[in-house]
Amino acid sequence: MNIRQAARVIRSKNAGPLSVTIDIMFDDRPRFDRAVQSPALAPAAIAALYGIPAGDVVVMPVANALAIKISLPRAVPAGSPGDRDIYGAQQHAPLLEIEL
Repeated sequence: MNIRQAARVIRSKNAGPLSVTIDIMFDDRPRFDRAVQSPALAPAAIAALYGIPAGDVVVMPVANALAIKISLPRAVPAGSPGDRDIYGAQQHAPLLEIEL
């Protein structure tokens, strides 16, 4: 199952000037559980998608909200020269094609 089929919402946003957070929200517990158990959402897999060390990725399942929150460091601080997405609003794109 593709993550776009499983999740109701996939979005990213700033989590301060040095981090981006990605929210993945589900409508039901079976889809949430499938995503939480998927190796495609393990820190090492996320790190490979974003070209960063696995130790820099934090994956936090939030069971009572049927959501997964992923925290990543920004390549450059928000608003700095070279920042291509000041709001962090398009940083979830690499996740859109993964299979759970």
